[in-house]
Amino acid sequence: MDCPKTPPRRAAIYARVSTGEQTPENQLIRLREVAERAGWAVVCEYVETASGASRARPGLDAMMKDAARRRFDVVMAWDVSRLGRSLRDLVDLFETLRSVGCDLFLEQQALDTSTPAGRALLQMSGVFAEFERAMIVERTKAGMARARARGKQIGRAPASDALIDAIRALRADGMGMDRIARNLKCGKGLSQRVCQEFDKEMEHG
Repeated sequence: MDCPKTPPRRAAIYARVSTGEQTPENQLIRLREVAERAGWAVVCEYVETASGASRARPGLDAMMKDAARRRFDVVMAWDVSRLGRSLRDLVDLFETLRSVGCDLFLEQQALDTSTPAGRALLQMSGVFAEFERAMIVERTKAGMARARARGKQIGRAPASDALIDAIRALRADGMGMDRIARNLKCGKGLSQRVCQEFDKEMEHG
């Protein structure tokens, strides 16, 4: 008596480029090859054009909704920078996928959460993200305390490392440039410059 064959895992591919001049085709071709080699059936592809810092990701939002509907078993992406604006974003996305029984595959990081090693690696990344965030907050508070102790005003003075760290931390949380300037009482030009540098770092990983 023949045993029934196990159906192939259903995979979804997410590909993103930053501008209309770029093409996602190389990402798609490589991920399709990986899926075929692994014996996964690609059932959905989500492709969009959006900058790395953009909060508007309709393709990503649609993919996450379909993951909740159990339309596929694994999400595939070319690189970590394609999915999240920060490491914290990636960990949150992984936790959401895990809660609905969906795995994550990242080609450039050789990360596959369907394996014990892959799950452990991403969980460690979450620990480092929390540590990084805590250290930024700690440096920010310490820098502001030192400035106040020396009688300096926290505002439009030349940017300190602590102020730059604070701008980057708020940008990592998705805050807009003007709002960051208001919250930290710094110049809009400084906020814009630091945020743009941060966005480029997130875009190019």
